[in-house]
Amino acid sequence: MGRTELTLRGIVLGAVLTVLFTAANVYLGLKIGLTFATSIPAAVISMAVLKAFSGTTIQENNIVQTIASSAGTLSAIIFVLPGLVMIGWWQGFPYWQSVAVIAVGGILGVMYSVPLRRALVTGSDLPYPEGVAAAEVLKVGAGVGGAEENRKGLAAIVLGTMLSAGYTLLAKMKLVAEEAGTAVKLGSGATAFSTSFSLALIGVGHLVGMAVGAAMLVGLAVGWLVLLPQFTVGGPPAGTELADFVSATFRSQVRFVGAGTIGVAAIWTLLKMIGPISRGIAGALRAAQVRKQGQGDSLDITERDLPIGVIGGSILLAMVPIGLLLLGFARGGPIEAHLGTTIALSIGYVLLAGVVIASVCGYMAGLIGASNSPISGVGILASLGIALVLAMLFGQGGDPAATRALVAFALFVTAIVFGVATISNDNLQDLKTGQLVGATPWKQQVALVLGVVFGALVIPPVLGLLNATFGFQGAPGAGENALAAPQAALITAIAQGVLGGNLDWNLIGLGAAIGAGVIAIDEALRRSGRGSLPPLAVGMGIYLPMGLTLLIPLGAICGHLYDKWAARQADPAFAERMGVLAATGLIVGESLFGVAFAGIAAATGNAEALAVVEENAWAAPLGMAVFALAVGGLYARTRRAAAST
Repeated sequence: MGRTELTLRGIVLGAVLTVLFTAANVYLGLKIGLTFATSIPAAVISMAVLKAFSGTTIQENNIVQTIASSAGTLSAIIFVLPGLVMIGWWQGFPYWQSVAVIAVGGILGVMYSVPLRRALVTGSDLPYPEGVAAAEVLKVGAGVGGAEENRKGLAAIVLGTMLSAGYTLLAKMKLVAEEAGTAVKLGSGATAFSTSFSLALIGVGHLVGMAVGAAMLVGLAVGWLVLLPQFTVGGPPAGTELADFVSATFRSQVRFVGAGTIGVAAIWTLLKMIGPISRGIAGALRAAQVRKQGQGDSLDITERDLPIGVIGGSILLAMVPIGLLLLGFARGGPIEAHLGTTIALSIGYVLLAGVVIASVCGYMAGLIGASNSPISGVGILASLGIALVLAMLFGQGGDPAATRALVAFALFVTAIVFGVATISNDNLQDLKTGQLVGATPWKQQVALVLGVVFGALVIPPVLGLLNATFGFQGAPGAGENALAAPQAALITAIAQGVLGGNLDWNLIGLGAAIGAGVIAIDEALRRSGRGSLPPLAVGMGIYLPMGLTLLIPLGAICGHLYDKWAARQADPAFAERMGVLAATGLIVGESLFGVAFAGIAAATGNAEALAVVEENAWAAPLGMAVFALAVGGLYARTRRAAAST
């Protein structure tokens, strides 16, 4: 008798959560600039709901979180599609055309990432912080482990959850600060120092470890202590605040350097992964041969992916609707002059870029988690690639109307490739969770395809509602309350820069040179046995705002010190797991609060619905004190519990 795993009730619950979470993430991502990770809230809700039914298993709860996890990542399509409205090509979001772009790209992301499972999950030591955290939540909920260990583990998660959710609640009430920062002069230039007060990022840092944390710290130093002071020499223009000047310079220059570093690091990572990927594909082919011989039951349940023939056939079959979508989009514009060549090259680009992007995004998710991956940086590179293809065919800086049509086509292709990026970024995280809880990979892969379809159906109407209500900055007729959608504006600017002939290639070239230097250092460290400096993590440190990344290295230091203490205990494995569970609780609390706050903000239309006081000067120092007490108290309590075995 088979175990309960991929069930109708699980699919229905996953569909409901996907629709709700996707709508909330699209709304918050564009209106408030806030999104939340959905895997862990889905796992917690699933365990609470399915507990009312008999025969529920940890694997069934895992399927629910796998379906719903697509809500957190697929909603990142808001980084691309609004660009078509911003340049005036679309006035809204055509429903079925938008659904098709999102769904086809997302399903391709699932298919591309399946052969990567053996290379990046089972055959890799990547930390996968969110995948590990989701697995620990599921294990504790299912009572895995001895009674005493489970009791202490649950207490560690609950304490971390309460502290993280509690601090976030205080921040939304404006009693403590959500973030703090200041801009300062540095030499003849300027820079800024900032941090969010996110306990979840401390948890992520604990789980990713020192190598990734140190690499991100190096990236931060390069971006904020070297590049920004150079780019801001001479100070701000008259009438511009120093903080605004530094922020604008970071967005318009430093992020492009970071994108160049990520690009070179991505290519190097892919080259190093060719061997493991090839072995993974060979393993999938061997598994297919075993199935063909009627011995599929002899395969370990955790090694049963979707058949490699189905994967290859699905990828090739997806090129048909992609070709039709591109054909319909290009009709009536300048692309008509080279229609067949353009469509053929674009399909080839999606095929090849999909392989590269799926591999790189999967690797980044393994490094620092799906929620913290610089997915918009991948969008920049995807937009850059297709814009270069179009520039080769049609030239640069021509008639403005023709250029606008080419930019629109580049964004449309980028949207498809971006779907691959978002889902491959998420899929390997889910497959890591599945590996840790003994799930069947092919069932998770089917579940994620379902999640993609459910998410694709709900994203366009939410985008349409926001466009009709607020509009987007830069779009024709946009009002003063228009949404900024900064990532979409940045990715659009890349395509416009390439096709208009005015992109500053020096910034991307500088980033590439930095990436090459970091790769050389990383290789030297690895060969000498003195550690590593992951180049992609350095690129992330340059590309992402300091407020989003500074706490990850701090969390890595906390985790390193805790693990050194745990190694000296009577039961080191248990003591170390208690640290993992405490860090997991920090991620759980902020994620669950994100779900609750999404509902409150959507219902009231007010991002400050919970505020009980006005902005005040004492919120930042008080926040620092409360934050430090929360982190110190959590680790002290966890050490006491782990030592009393």
